[in-house]
Amino acid sequence: MQTMKPSPLSRPLIASLLASLCAMLWGSAYPSIKLGYELFLVGPDDTAAKMAFAGLRFTFAGLLVLLFRCFQQGDKQRFKSLDGKAWIQILVLGLLQTTIHYAFFYIGVSYTTGAKSSILNSSSVFFSALLAHWVYANDHISLRKGLGILLGFISVVMVNLEPNLGITFSLKGEGFVIIAAFLTSASALYSKRVSRKIDPVLLTSMQLFLGGLILLSLALSQGASFPTSSLAGYFLLLYMASLSAVAFSIWTALLKHNKVSSITVFNFLIPVVGTFLSALLLGESIFRLQYLLALPLVVAGIVLVTYSSSKTPV
Repeated sequence: MQTMKPSPLSRPLIASLLASLCAMLWGSAYPSIKLGYELFLVGPDDTAAKMAFAGLRFTFAGLLVLLFRCFQQGDKQRFKSLDGKAWIQILVLGLLQTTIHYAFFYIGVSYTTGAKSSILNSSSVFFSALLAHWVYANDHISLRKGLGILLGFISVVMVNLEPNLGITFSLKGEGFVIIAAFLTSASALYSKRVSRKIDPVLLTSMQLFLGGLILLSLALSQGASFPTSSLAGYFLLLYMASLSAVAFSIWTALLKHNKVSSITVFNFLIPVVGTFLSALLLGESIFRLQYLLALPLVVAGIVLVTYSSSKTPV
């Protein structure tokens, strides 16, 4: 009996480099969203316009991945192989990972800083560890993971703590970013399950396109105008769509060939990149006491949560 050759994506070095690339691309999204709101003249309380901007980005991202897929041989055959159940799974993933997730995320980011958003959103790693404990028999929470989760949630409290020991937390801001982080974790587990039977690139293209199109349609139905901007705004939109297309395609493929926790460890780069790029591009101060305390805590927590799991095969 002929055994299947392991995918190159399951090799630790290749998986590590590609997961790091995805994390850095996603880290750059935080200041990009803030800049996008300025260039597309999205008002601070205009929820429909925020959803329209997000919907256009992900619809475009899905089309970019789909165009790439069309250049690959055998694509038509892969489309024909999708049955009704597969299309339902793609739609569910699109709603969970793109429509609902990014509706919360885009609204939340607009009500808090890019640096704080990047740190708070890294709680997705800790939610992933908690969910994986219940879903996978070989991914239970150990003492090390438990300590990492504790450090992670301490960092969430820390980043919202002001010098006078008051808490700055709003449901529409920090709360929505944390809800988005939970949805990221849930959709990652579902994506791994679905990608076992559906080609990861095809899955990525269709979930981004359908999820983004639904989000854009909902925004337009709520009275939002179709997003328009200057040339600089459209270039930024192209970058944001491209980073989504590249990162989601690679990430979905990595989840298929590796254990979820061995890939999500590289999410520690997201708050680091997001925080420093927010300072560089938006002029945000990152030398606030709560950031300086929370950032090392969240990084240490992510590494503790996923270090031992990364040594275990899928």
